[in-house]
Amino acid sequence: MTGLPPIRYTIAPIRPASHLFEVTCTVSDPAPGGQVFRLPAWIPGSYMIREFARNIVTLRAECEGRAVAVDKLDKHTWRAAHVAPGRALTLVYDVYAWDLSVRAAHLDPTHGFFNGTSVFLAVEGHADRRCLVEILPPPATTFRGWKVATTLPRAVGEIGVAMPMGFGCYRADSYDELVDHPVEMGTFTHEVFEAAGVPHEIALTGRHDCDTRRLCADLARICAWQIELFGLPAPVDRYLFLTMLVGDGYGGLEHRASTALLASRNDLPYVGMSGLPDGYKAFLGLCSHEYFHTWNVKRIRPAAFTPYDLQSENYTRLLWAFEGFTSYYDDLALVRSGVIPIEDYLGLLGKTVSNVLRGSGRLKQSVAESSFDAWIKYYRQDENAPNAIVSYYAKGALIALALDLQLRAASAGSASLDDVMRLLWQRHGRTGVGVEEDGLFALVEEVGERGGKGAGRRLARWLAKVVHGTDDLPLARLLKPFGVACQVEAASKGPTLGAKLAPNSGEAKLASVYDDGPAQAAGLSAGDVLVAMDGLKVTGSSLEAQLARRKAGDRVEIHAFRRDELMSFDVELTAPPADTIKLTLAARPVAVVLALRKGWLGG
Repeated sequence: MTGLPPIRYTIAPIRPASHLFEVTCTVSDPAPGGQVFRLPAWIPGSYMIREFARNIVTLRAECEGRAVAVDKLDKHTWRAAHVAPGRALTLVYDVYAWDLSVRAAHLDPTHGFFNGTSVFLAVEGHADRRCLVEILPPPATTFRGWKVATTLPRAVGEIGVAMPMGFGCYRADSYDELVDHPVEMGTFTHEVFEAAGVPHEIALTGRHDCDTRRLCADLARICAWQIELFGLPAPVDRYLFLTMLVGDGYGGLEHRASTALLASRNDLPYVGMSGLPDGYKAFLGLCSHEYFHTWNVKRIRPAAFTPYDLQSENYTRLLWAFEGFTSYYDDLALVRSGVIPIEDYLGLLGKTVSNVLRGSGRLKQSVAESSFDAWIKYYRQDENAPNAIVSYYAKGALIALALDLQLRAASAGSASLDDVMRLLWQRHGRTGVGVEEDGLFALVEEVGERGGKGAGRRLARWLAKVVHGTDDLPLARLLKPFGVACQVEAASKGPTLGAKLAPNSGEAKLASVYDDGPAQAAGLSAGDVLVAMDGLKVTGSSLEAQLARRKAGDRVEIHAFRRDELMSFDVELTAPPADTIKLTLAARPVAVVLALRKGWLGG
């Protein structure tokens, strides 16, 4: 469809205080009998139906200044009436943008942000047609100094007039490309750095005191390592980290040449900061995770995502590989690039193992099932989630770890998960051929055969078993040949209720009650608010101290409100479970162990 006139869009932050973008979509040759338009129901990378069309406030159609009738066909589909041949049809609509997340759109007097899936209607029958979009500034009399950050290519001179500060015309070769470049506008901090010869940028929106020089230096090392892992040339000509800073927040969403991030401003480095605080390590891990998706999921895709169907759920059992393997490499990239020491990496890895062990859902749901049901379970977690589901992110990362260790050990370090990822890139990422649901097992077998004696076949069978099963992984045994010791202990010395409190509420409100724990056995439920233990007031901050004065086997009387009813429960406390993992380097390892560990972690 390259010879056809482009689909033309404009988007303008017409009323920032009311959180309204005005969008137009013009089709020069609308379909005879009426042109159909659709807004996506979800955004790739966030596997839940979001119903973005609910944010369209008003919508009308016109042709040469005259109104055209529009019928709504379903929750996210409209059809404009037939217009005479040779005449252009334009839809004009307002989008309410008040979702401060990485998934949708947000606009206020401080900034504007949008994903294309939230604001750009797709023109039915023209998904592969070239698109032009003119990004307009807010009213200049009120909002001065705003600029634009995006990786959409510029299209200077195609429509509109040249504008400063990044406003003006951009282009995309298809609708899929159009909606895969988020846009930030406002008075953000903008920094540039280079990694493996590729220009990278970071835009920081929100108040901050970030040491941008250190941040760029650390990101440059992480990005360069990932590019070198897959091999030059990099799949992008430039890359952009769009970062919204808030008091408390965490999240990211990958795109083909950028990522949208939500982070706490306190997690960024500041001038004079020493060491690597946990918050900064978490932020670097988030950046590393989304950057790794540039290869793994944006270009190496499940066949079920090739192409995406943005109107309904796209089911795959492979998210354990696309999100789980990415979760393994996000922190691994930090240590291999030299940004964090090995001891810090083992601390992060121990937390991942502990988090998986603390949910009994891992014994009921496989990571393949978790992937398939992401649309209704993982992205819609309720109070029973720890008892019912397993994270394909976290356990998928541990499966990647176990697979990597076995590949390395069986081949004396000549094969690894790195080789599997490079094969995926060569055969699927570069070619655009989707990965079939069982496709990864064959690649593991191929790489594993470098260990000889049927090692590849055994590893492929093992991988299929753990992906579709619910057994815990033998990580302590697998880590031992690499000189890493695994210690298991309880999270606390005092007894436990077998429940999790809601965070930051002040009161002792139960967020989850764990299966087979004391609270559940006594009849307590999620949502109950504990008010007293043995006649003494209980709060969110005092409960742990009160429990520390008891021992396993003690019986306590707990008073709690369920809705507006005060209830009494007789609870027999139990010992805390051994579900906290600490990983340490073994003392005086032999040369072969050191060689395996260096191949795995560097250093």
